[in-house]
Amino acid sequence: MKRILFIVTVLALVACSHRTPVIGISSGRSDSGAATLSANYTNAVFRSGGVPVILPTVADEASAEALLKTVDGVIFSGGPDLDPSYYGETVWNETVEIDTLRDISDLLLMRAALASRKPIMAICRGEQLMNVVLGGTLIQDIPTQVDTLVKHKGAWHRIGVEKGSVLYRLFGTDSLTVNSSHHQAVKAPAPGIRVTAYADDGIIEAYEYGDQVIAFQFHPEGMARENDAWLAPFRYFIQKIRGR
Repeated sequence: MKRILFIVTVLALVACSHRTPVIGISSGRSDSGAATLSANYTNAVFRSGGVPVILPTVADEASAEALLKTVDGVIFSGGPDLDPSYYGETVWNETVEIDTLRDISDLLLMRAALASRKPIMAICRGEQLMNVVLGGTLIQDIPTQVDTLVKHKGAWHRIGVEKGSVLYRLFGTDSLTVNSSHHQAVKAPAPGIRVTAYADDGIIEAYEYGDQVIAFQFHPEGMARENDAWLAPFRYFIQKIRGR
């Protein structure tokens, strides 16, 4: 009997290891309240061996926890600015655009994801949100708060990559050129965050949090649309899930 149970357990583990990972992706909202998400995210997950599932807006902790039980990992996508009240500040200027319902939803989903210990990839708004959830702060408007010649919105620029980081291991270089579509960024990194990439002006472009979180200020899913090399972070993320 024990031998049969052992065989069944082994077979179940093998089956799980070969199951295609399901990746939940946070979404935005249209004016009518419909979930919205760039196809770049779902395409990158599909092409990297995962099954993408768009996560709807939630309004309570129980819903967030129920959703997280259906996925193997979570990607927090880009979008509008996080309400600065969540990191103890007031709105800096008119460039700060807030979606209150999405803030509530994303914060619930992110806290549930962290508690679940499931792998997390945080992109653009997601990177900023994660930093705030962990106790950090944000630059609300780079053009008016930072003295810089680097264009961070609608441009491409160089980043320096820290040796030993996930990015360095994936690309084998300490310098990358990335797309940029943001006017906010991490200001004070939260405790426990390891910054792994900077723009030439010192703006934080990537970080890791333990072995659970990889975060990018730029958009690898957008670059992957034209260059398969940028599927590397998604393949790494999905392989990490397979290895759990």
